[in-house]
Amino acid sequence: MKLLSDLFSTDYGLMSIIGIGFMLCMAAFFVRMFLVKMNEPPTPNPATAGRAGNAKGLPPSR
Repeated sequence: MKLLSDLFSTDYGLMSIIGIGFMLCMAAFFVRMFLVKMNEPPTPNPATAGRAGNAKGLPPSR
């Protein structure tokens, strides 16, 4: 019982609760964000849009 009273009545106990709560919220946010990002279709890279697949970066020959 002393443990719970210290946890909820002292400044270091309250800061521990706040820190643990913040970390749990952050973990839930990142899990949700990564799951949403994994299910999105890939977007084309604009840096490689003009290339025709050559390795030297030369303009495509016609």
